[in-house]
Amino acid sequence: MKITVIGAGNVGATTAQRLVDKQLANEVVLVDVLDGVPQGKALDIYEATPVEKTDVRVVGTNTYDETAASDIIVITAGIARKPGMSRDDLMNTNSGIVRSCTEASAARSPNAIIIVVSNPLDVMSYVALKVSKFDRHRVIGMAGVLDTARFRSFIAMELNVSVEDVSAFVLGGHGDSMVPLPRYSTVAGIPITELMDKVTIDRLVKRTRDGGIEIVNFLKTGSAYYAPSSSAVAMVESIVKDKKRILPCAVWLEGEYGYSNLFVGVLAKLGSAGVEKVIELDLNETEKTMLKKSADAVKGLIEVVEGLSR
Repeated sequence: MKITVIGAGNVGATTAQRLVDKQLANEVVLVDVLDGVPQGKALDIYEATPVEKTDVRVVGTNTYDETAASDIIVITAGIARKPGMSRDDLMNTNSGIVRSCTEASAARSPNAIIIVVSNPLDVMSYVALKVSKFDRHRVIGMAGVLDTARFRSFIAMELNVSVEDVSAFVLGGHGDSMVPLPRYSTVAGIPITELMDKVTIDRLVKRTRDGGIEIVNFLKTGSAYYAPSSSAVAMVESIVKDKKRILPCAVWLEGEYGYSNLFVGVLAKLGSAGVEKVIELDLNETEKTMLKKSADAVKGLIEVVEGLSR
């Protein structure tokens, strides 16, 4: 198993480290345009392997030749959000970066599965799908796992319970239009609607939507990377080990939930082939309205990207 991580910034480097620590590949390749950065970070990660007792080859490079024949490609490249910057503001620059990364890596690894982490996530996943020309089950966006992890964390903090007992789902786009589902969120099997009042739940939902910018505002010169890297690696692990976990991911829909030709955050079964099945939940009218608003927002951004590429 060979895994390439494109982008040696905080998210990419931490993703590479977690892949090595979990020994999910025989070889992990870290790619970045900055001379010396991927080489230095890759060497640092490799020098930890004797301590961690993980036999994984770690390579840092500024070119894509070392990525050839990768089984999984994780794209984290792009500029980070800054205070006052929306995910939409990132689109112009990051679409060009993701386009070039996808072209170079997909040409050398035509059978790979691509996991996109770059923001704005839903639109960058669209760019990767169109540029790679891969089947839809082999291009997946990482958003829902992160958003769900944040929602689960906030629920656990509010109720002072173990995060292990909290289960939750977040659908829709990554950002302001995400769709947390309190009705499907539980603590040890008990719906949170029985453990908290609506005002509290609404507050936690809002904090989940603002989860990324909350960290940006704290850091001031960067954005989140510990939780995003863990979330990407959870997807990789389900694919590598063919675990067939049901995870919320951005998937190119072809009729599910009534949407087509659009990346939307949904529950998906991830196995060795990538997305093996989209799980359709029975949404109520309020949830359907929220999902439509989210889908419409993503559709609008995709139209903007298409206009830029003409």
